[in-house]
Amino acid sequence: MVESWSFLDAFESNFRPLVVIELAKSTKEETIKWFTKRIVDKKGNGGAQLLVKPLVTENGDENIYLVGASHLRLLLGAETVGLVKECNDNSMRTFTYSSRKTFKDFADDNHNFLTMAECQYIIKHELENLRAKDEKMIPGYPQAKLYPGKSIVRRLLTSGILVQIFPLHDREELKKLRHSWYGRVKVGYQPLDEIRCYFGETIALYFGFLEYFTFALIPMAVIGIPYYVFAWEDYDKYVIFAAFNLLWSTVILEVWKRICAIMTYRWGTLLMKRQFEEPRPGFHGVLGINPITGREEPVYSSIKRQIRIYLVSLPFVCLCLYFSLYVMMIYFDLEQWALDYHEENGSNFSSLMLFVPSIIYAVVIEIMNRIYRCAAEFLTSWENHRLESSYQNHLILKVLVFNFLNCFASLFYIAFVLFDMKLLRQSLATLLITSQILNQFAEALLPYWLQKRHKKRMKKHRCSLKTDMDLSLVEQVNLEREMGTYFGTFDDYLELFLQFGYVSLFSCVYPLAAVFAVLNNITEIYSDALKMCRVYKRPFAEPTANIGVWQLAFETMSVISVVTNCILIGMSPQVNALFPDSKKDLILTVTLVEVSLPSKVCMCF
Repeated sequence: MVESWSFLDAFESNFRPLVVIELAKSTKEETIKWFTKRIVDKKGNGGAQLLVKPLVTENGDENIYLVGASHLRLLLGAETVGLVKECNDNSMRTFTYSSRKTFKDFADDNHNFLTMAECQYIIKHELENLRAKDEKMIPGYPQAKLYPGKSIVRRLLTSGILVQIFPLHDREELKKLRHSWYGRVKVGYQPLDEIRCYFGETIALYFGFLEYFTFALIPMAVIGIPYYVFAWEDYDKYVIFAAFNLLWSTVILEVWKRICAIMTYRWGTLLMKRQFEEPRPGFHGVLGINPITGREEPVYSSIKRQIRIYLVSLPFVCLCLYFSLYVMMIYFDLEQWALDYHEENGSNFSSLMLFVPSIIYAVVIEIMNRIYRCAAEFLTSWENHRLESSYQNHLILKVLVFNFLNCFASLFYIAFVLFDMKLLRQSLATLLITSQILNQFAEALLPYWLQKRHKKRMKKHRCSLKTDMDLSLVEQVNLEREMGTYFGTFDDYLELFLQFGYVSLFSCVYPLAAVFAVLNNITEIYSDALKMCRVYKRPFAEPTANIGVWQLAFETMSVISVVTNCILIGMSPQVNALFPDSKKDLILTVTLVEVSLPSKVCMCF
């Protein structure tokens, strides 16, 4: 590979724009020249050896640059990032330029050997690894300090000089993907391989999990419909459904592990080595030496971080949990008021009023979840985590704990304190359906409106742009840079996590929960596909081997589901009748099932 860099030319006549860099309008000329020079400089001189072309707009005051790379440069970059590709003998191996002829579909003139998502990921990796050498500051900005080894792009971002970096859409490929993905209503599987080639493995795995979870819900829905119809008024006949719930919530996650491993092996990310994780852009501290890499970088005391976590963040989270429980008790007061009102009047209007407290509570839950999410992001950023993975793990933990208590505490209280199965069914149905309606409004109707607005913008740009260069490219860049930024799959997985909780915890008393979940997920697939293709900027591909910490979150929910359903089964009159003389035997039997069932299922897989 060292020999290859020496003859790699930084110029290619057939320039293919892959990534857009937007600098602030007030960026100084010397800064622009220095930054673009570092991008095109050879690797031996500390550059990225990429291709850069300014985008000429009508106003001429926009600092927008298109970044591409030669075919050879991308192949060498694929080796640098450790991409895994399929060989001619059908095995999966890490790509190396020296053994390129042994890989399936490789040819010197085949520029489609690497997908566009992989090419953009390589360019992003090379840009993020542009590092300061002997510079002490960003030229033209003395306050933007640099030190040897500091990522230039990260410093430009934190200094406000670099506005954004995003990958361009391929309009022809996007048109094909839209048609096969959501262009027509059909019953079938999603084109996951095509989604992976266009958006990368992280996005493809989310849609794969969404599709799998939807199919996994179908048995629950099929059993739930007749169970609901024939045992609607008998709230005690839920033992069989609860027993099925025990097995279902455990089995589906074990099956998903296998499906996920099969997909990621085929895509080459299961065997891909993890890249060394750089400090996140928001991390700050006193300049020091990293004991592992030997590089000079900001260092922040772990003791100070722990103090912030345990003396500030933890008390704040506990306070929020207490407030959530306080709101829950207000909800029960409203429920009692509605019940008293119905007993006094007994009219159709008073019957409808019975559902009002649950609807109001469901809306309040959604509002509280969103407000808390903003507070959790602020606190987690303030804790000053060095790595992005650590930041995400702490954020997910904060959000999951609050959302779990906020969404499910009332159901646990009704089931195990009030022992009111009728109210439990009503509350579960109202919370589930209301949350799904609110989410569909935010994820389907709102994206549709945004899509219409972008069409109007497109027409305005087509009329206003008057230049001799490629109008379609200028128009495309200007439209895409104004689109919203997709911040990852966090909210999407969180929605599925809460839905999994509603279905697995107490659906035995409301068997139609799985039916509504299936209907919601079908529309979710189409609305999420729409927002990825038409509403948001194209996100950079991120290779991944699994769904990460969300697998642990779902497994934790599954364990809670097993415990909950076992207790519900133990509370049922049918099971209590089997142990008329000894409650101790009943408790021991339920505990034995709770402990042994998950391990037995895991052994089968």
